Amino acid sequence: MLEQQGVSRSWMTAPLEPPLGRGINFQISVRNLNPILTALRDANYAIFMETETKWYRIDEHTEAGVQQFLVTDPDGYLIRFQASIDHRTIAH
Repeated sequence: MLEQQGVSRSWMTAPLEPPLGRGINFQISVRNLNPILTALRDANYAIFMETETKWYRIDEHTEAGVQQFLVTDPDGYLIRFQASIDHRTIAH
């Protein structure tokens, strides 16, 4: 759960000082990155890391592929949008 400053009860354990999102990376899985990228670019919103294709090992024989990019929200939280593309067998 993310809590908005100054709303309702406060669960803050220390004073909040910008940038607030240091050390946090939230991943949001989506079907298609293009509509999000288009909306961000139309709004002239800065992209922290441009789209890349990355393969992550699932087990000894399989990798899962994703396309992903990152932005920071206005409070400095890093948001990674990710879309699955495929699985592949690892050659030994």
